[in-house]
Amino acid sequence: MSDPLAPTAEGRRLAEANAGAAQWRRFGPYVSDRQWGTVREDYSASGDAWSYLTHDAARSRAYRWGEDAIGGWCDAAQHLCLGLALWNGADPILKERFFGLTNAEGNHGEDVKEIWHHLDATPTHSYARMLYKYPQGSFPYGWLVAENRRRGRVDREFELLDTGVFDQDRYFDVTIEYAKADPNDTLWRITVTNRGDRPARLAVLPQIWFRNTWSWAGDAEKPVLSADGGAAIRAAHALLGIFTLHLEAPDDLLFCENETNAHRLFGTPVVPGFFKDGIGDHVVSGFRGAVNPGRIGTKAAALHAIDVPSGGSVVLRARLSPGERRADAFSDFDAVFSTRIAEADEYFAALQRRIDDPDMRAVQRQAIAGLLWSKQFYAFDVTEWLRGDPAQPAPPPQRRRGRNSDWPHLVTASVVAMPDKWEYPWFAAWDWAFHLVTMALVDTRFAKDQLLLLCQPWMMHPNGQLPAYEWNFSDVNPPVHAWAALRIYTAEKARRGIGDRVFLEAVFIKLLLNFTWWVNRKDRGGRNVFQGGFLGLDNIGVFDRSRPLPVGGTLTQSDGTSWMAMFCLNMLRIALELAREDAAYQDIASKFFEHFLLIGGAMTNLADEGLGLWDDRDGFYYDWLLLESGEKMPLRLRSMVGLIPLFAVEVLDEDLLARSPVFVRRMEWYLAHRPELAALVSRPQTPGAGGRRLLAVARAFRMKAVLARMLDETEFLSDHGIRAVSRVHRDHPYVFVRDGYRAEVRYTPGESDTGLFGGNSNWRGPVWMPVNYLIVESLDKFALFYGEDFRIECPTGSGVTMSLAAVADELRRRLTRLFLRDAAGRRAVFGDHPKLQDDPHFRDHLVFHEYFDGDSGRGVGASHQTGWTALVANLIDELAREGR
Repeated sequence: MSDPLAPTAEGRRLAEANAGAAQWRRFGPYVSDRQWGTVREDYSASGDAWSYLTHDAARSRAYRWGEDAIGGWCDAAQHLCLGLALWNGADPILKERFFGLTNAEGNHGEDVKEIWHHLDATPTHSYARMLYKYPQGSFPYGWLVAENRRRGRVDREFELLDTGVFDQDRYFDVTIEYAKADPNDTLWRITVTNRGDRPARLAVLPQIWFRNTWSWAGDAEKPVLSADGGAAIRAAHALLGIFTLHLEAPDDLLFCENETNAHRLFGTPVVPGFFKDGIGDHVVSGFRGAVNPGRIGTKAAALHAIDVPSGGSVVLRARLSPGERRADAFSDFDAVFSTRIAEADEYFAALQRRIDDPDMRAVQRQAIAGLLWSKQFYAFDVTEWLRGDPAQPAPPPQRRRGRNSDWPHLVTASVVAMPDKWEYPWFAAWDWAFHLVTMALVDTRFAKDQLLLLCQPWMMHPNGQLPAYEWNFSDVNPPVHAWAALRIYTAEKARRGIGDRVFLEAVFIKLLLNFTWWVNRKDRGGRNVFQGGFLGLDNIGVFDRSRPLPVGGTLTQSDGTSWMAMFCLNMLRIALELAREDAAYQDIASKFFEHFLLIGGAMTNLADEGLGLWDDRDGFYYDWLLLESGEKMPLRLRSMVGLIPLFAVEVLDEDLLARSPVFVRRMEWYLAHRPELAALVSRPQTPGAGGRRLLAVARAFRMKAVLARMLDETEFLSDHGIRAVSRVHRDHPYVFVRDGYRAEVRYTPGESDTGLFGGNSNWRGPVWMPVNYLIVESLDKFALFYGEDFRIECPTGSGVTMSLAAVADELRRRLTRLFLRDAAGRRAVFGDHPKLQDDPHFRDHLVFHEYFDGDSGRGVGASHQTGWTALVANLIDELAREGR
């Protein structure tokens, strides 16, 4: 089978990169959108990262571990960076990075207050395009902070559009494009369009700088930027070599150092120097002494003061090339851009060859663009961070016992696919798994390498735990990485006709350690039920599940146990795939089968205690609270926690079983000798459609009961997917009262109305893409076993029955409607904002939010969370693949 992407020019570049013949991935958009306010830049005693290094301080303080920029670009080790700075003549500061509110400032937690869109990208970054919208009036920094501080949790967030700065269209559309002439030769085009009704002036400053690697140790060699005539900047670095940034007729070249302005930040005595904020001080305040007249430093900018007519555009060109200055730097500039754009179109035409709808193609392409633009160079050495740098003051002693102090082994300096480079400019373990499943659509090799990176000994804890996320590596995210590995493997096998067994085996061996950690650390009572903590679902429950319960006792989690059952089945399926070539894996598959039966049985009967996570009265799965007094009580809150048991499903076809006779014999022996367990889960001894066998926690009658609730539009089913909490709790909130403690969970379709778990996300009603995607996939698996004759009412109460495959497709269509235009030309993601819905310069530029309003589909939370919302690209692909 031939890969349809391989014959394209971009496909050939990927092949060259994968073979090590050309370093096409060496340069890319690997600069964070926000480095300030991150844990790794926090050297405080309190651990308040947001307050330690603020947006205001960021322009004056050298970062320790990374860089940020608008439309940033750098090499894979982030030695040398490019980024855009702007000044409209009215702002109090140079616009060098995106502004947003900290967790304490926003009425719903941290929130970026800028508008930009990732419009296009190829996987080798041979071409990339984004759009930034910059107001012509003064940017309302203070107003955004004050108004959001004034608003409460029941109010919507106050956004940049709400300030009126885009009224009368008095703003600039700034398009930032990159194209590679070869792996080390980057062309940079900046197009400024005046959308307003009058001419406007703008200072445009393409910037180049070195990441500061010399201030932390006394013997580090310092690189040098220097002017080479009036239109070129020479960059000399001991490891990177010589590069030259060629420019077209700048008004001036400005140089300073990428070093901290201690006087401005800390009030220390003035010392001579040209600091990180020098270019801003020169442009905005006219302070000529802030830049180096000798035109040398470690940070530099080319100043272009341009006048843009109403409705007109001005194009600026720059080129970063290896070696010394070239006389012909712009001779082929436009031709290279034209070629790379045509090649990007060719690549996506091959990828989207089954998709007829142009709007679906546009949505998918932008989702992939956001995913590719969200790669980030991520450096963090926890041991170095804990003990401090030799050339810097020692950190407070509290750090040695504080955050992440039990992860001293973690050290990385790699390009990582991030969830969102502003809201989440650090990896999160389960986000990582989801966005790699989408990444595999366009760059399977990168997706595989990323999943292996997370499992490396410098990332995975020696005890087998995977690091959760930077704020607390010891927290626990759902174990979805075996699922991701299997998805990546099968997707590549379907496209190329052969799967990467070496990859699958390498991941499997690493995840054996992780599985052992789960079994040893999270099954406290040895009853095959699991706690897990918050498990990524933040405030979904009655309690903050990452902390000790306020009423004591133990929370037995339906989701924690179900994730483990899913983990078992994913590992079992991988083992059987590996057993095709190595029969020894049949033994390992048998072990996971036994684990699955024990966990599935425990969900129905907790260690013969006469109770289970399944509730016959309601036909639903619930968490149970086991108190120290011996009392046991179900928490009858209908939420996503009760739907996650559907994820624990796997279908084994006849061919796979025929190749695994040892496994089949042991499975049949176990079923015959432990019938009490076999009766509590699906019946794997009974063939279904096509002779397939089903392994599932939810037997048919339980699965149908759960689906009856899930597909009820008065409960979970919305026009745009499955809600995280049943809508029945809007008028009938779940209330828990015990020993003076009272808690309430109410259906909240949009922003969170509680501060539980920080308040910056909400699992109490909105539609979340990752769990919806797993629901769809689970329905597909059930459909393979039960076939077309198995029908279920959808929506519940409608009188319309569908096969399970048709229900899965119905959910796909509802989820894609978040972004696709409806019959009136409106996109649900934009909510009720007229400018977003109707303005031709806004309505087709998408953002991929963290989650979506459970009633309207309006985008909520982080605005560029392609870390998992890019899964809409997979949904579109799946609908098109079968002509659905």
